[in-house]
Amino acid sequence: MTRQSETTEAALEIKGRMMTLTVMRLLSPSVDALGRAVESRMQEAPEFFRQLPVILDVEAVAESDLHLDLPGFVGLLRAQELLPVGIRGGDERWQAAAEQAGIGVFAGGSEVPASRRSEAPAPAAPEGTPSTVITQQVRSGQQVYARGGDLIILSSVSPGAEVLADGHIHIYGGLHGRALAGVRGDDTARVFCMDFHAELVTVAGTYRVSEQFDEASLGQAVQVFLDGGDLRIEPLPGLGGK
Repeated sequence: MTRQSETTEAALEIKGRMMTLTVMRLLSPSVDALGRAVESRMQEAPEFFRQLPVILDVEAVAESDLHLDLPGFVGLLRAQELLPVGIRGGDERWQAAAEQAGIGVFAGGSEVPASRRSEAPAPAAPEGTPSTVITQQVRSGQQVYARGGDLIILSSVSPGAEVLADGHIHIYGGLHGRALAGVRGDDTARVFCMDFHAELVTVAGTYRVSEQFDEASLGQAVQVFLDGGDLRIEPLPGLGGK
């Protein structure tokens, strides 16, 4: 008789893959204050935040007693239709609280806070690192990441697609999905786009979603960059409007 293990196809397969997760930095030890802040963000862009997987960065409140309320805060996030998947930072008390809340623990500290980015050198791409060039359309559900350099897309980015780069992102067609430049903290990175209809744009962790865009920028050739910690979306010089 043939053994079942030899006649049955594998029931699952596990592969390593880089996925994008949103980091929510907790800056107040008050669950009430955090709850109000979450509700405010949800009202700003409900479709973006709904069912969004998030990591809770607790480094700024690690010395407080907020860990005692972590299961309750996780429940609050789930009630708002967010999907907390784990914490980052904190000691064994936080790890125990995360286990009690049914979420994981991620290794590593937080990014450099926005107020200190100008003091710390931005990570640079290794000398000689080539840009990543994509000649075809990036379709819905696809993710393209240019590690250590710029990303150049000679076509368009569809709704539901995501493009990321450690450096700049250049899109010579339409941007209808998400573009994340400077994903490792380079606040000098920019997003350049010939036809702007993005779902989300971000530079070094500072973002805007479609509900926050000025209608005058839609359909235009624009650049997205940080200016004093604020994300700005401006026309590309010399190209004018459509």
